[in-house]
Amino acid sequence: MLILSRHILQRHLTPFLFSVLVLVFVFLLQFIMQKMDQLVGKGLSAGVIAEMIVLNIAWMLILAVPMAVLVATLMAFGNLSSANEITAMRASGVSLYRMIAPVLLISLVLCYGMVLFNNNVLPDANHRAKILMVDIFRKKPTFALQPGMFSDPKDIQGYSILVRKTFQTENRLNDLEGVTIFDYTNTAVITTVTAEHGTISFSEDLTKLIMDLYNGEIHELSTTDFNRYRKIRFTKHRIAMNAEGFDFQRSQESAFSRGDRELSAQAMSAFVDSLQVLLDSSNAQIAATIQKDVTSLFNPMRPPPMVPRNSSDLRTAADAHVSTASMMLDGEFSRATYYARRIHEYSVEINKKYAIPFACLVFVLIGAPLGIMARRGTFGVAASLSLGFFLLYWACLIGGEKLADRGFIDPWFGMWSANIIIGLMGMYLTFRTARESLTINWSFVRRLTPKSWRMEEEAA
Repeated sequence: MLILSRHILQRHLTPFLFSVLVLVFVFLLQFIMQKMDQLVGKGLSAGVIAEMIVLNIAWMLILAVPMAVLVATLMAFGNLSSANEITAMRASGVSLYRMIAPVLLISLVLCYGMVLFNNNVLPDANHRAKILMVDIFRKKPTFALQPGMFSDPKDIQGYSILVRKTFQTENRLNDLEGVTIFDYTNTAVITTVTAEHGTISFSEDLTKLIMDLYNGEIHELSTTDFNRYRKIRFTKHRIAMNAEGFDFQRSQESAFSRGDRELSAQAMSAFVDSLQVLLDSSNAQIAATIQKDVTSLFNPMRPPPMVPRNSSDLRTAADAHVSTASMMLDGEFSRATYYARRIHEYSVEINKKYAIPFACLVFVLIGAPLGIMARRGTFGVAASLSLGFFLLYWACLIGGEKLADRGFIDPWFGMWSANIIIGLMGMYLTFRTARESLTINWSFVRRLTPKSWRMEEEAA
């Protein structure tokens, strides 16, 4: 039996690793396409971009591993079925449950590892990725001058630069012609610098923009006494301008608070307990306020109030009391609603950290009978059969998360409904497959399979 278990697991290993790589690659391409406009043109080093990609691979693995389990199970049991090994095992008295048992055991270990990864690695990776993205957003793009246009005042504070001509050739990228600079750094003097040509560059630490100008003039006009004017001619003049924000500066991790996806389940549970105490206190305050108002309104033993002079004074006093009570209740209701919403959001994330890893077990239950019924073990067939279950699973997961966040359903049900639905289907198919021989109408599945995958199947 040990040899049989090892043989079945070996059939899973290569498809599983291949599926993980393919799925991570797909997620990575999607991520790069979404973030391309935020990374390109920032002058970022390859190391910073690589760090951003590596940090985001954490959440990609969380999604890719359960999917890879389903694809690998379909391929492995499809290969075993197409090679008549399933038939031989059954003839030898090995039940389907015995065949699935080692795969379930390894999936349980994988599930436990993903739970640890979800609580110890993923939160820190998400937090560091968020901080890194904020630092990238804060970094200004490479400074550029457009001919005939003033520079953006946000780029170089206190200066406005106009050039007549720039050069796009590789050896003259820093050369300028017809330079005019308006200097507003000294409010007592209006300074205008003109030059026939010059060069532009950054200091090594990217904190200074250095302009070397040739054959020009400096015009200075006092703003306190407009009769004071000075003109200076020069053959060479250097201006060093403060240029903050062009270098990439990292922030301290402690400077940013953590969101729900940057916390472990244990940390979020502590937040839920604290919020529940605040919610109970707010609900108690609401009940006490309502009871106080009702008691004061209907208690006949209360001291008689001061008799107003007229009905208008009586109406004013009543309106003031109602307005005050309404404001107090509105404030408490708003706080209670906020606490309840945050409790639901944290509870959703807590359940998600366990529900997604548990999908590894669920996908084994659905993948094994489907692979045997299909009697095909190619990647194209496995991907075709997996697609529908992927869509069903993620639709239930995302829909459940949205409904749970809004308080329409319990957080545990929102996150576990996908596992419940797919799990029940898997148990039914496993039970039926174990008792009788089931086959899929392969012509229908074949029509759904892309042409390239059909060619792969025929070649196999």
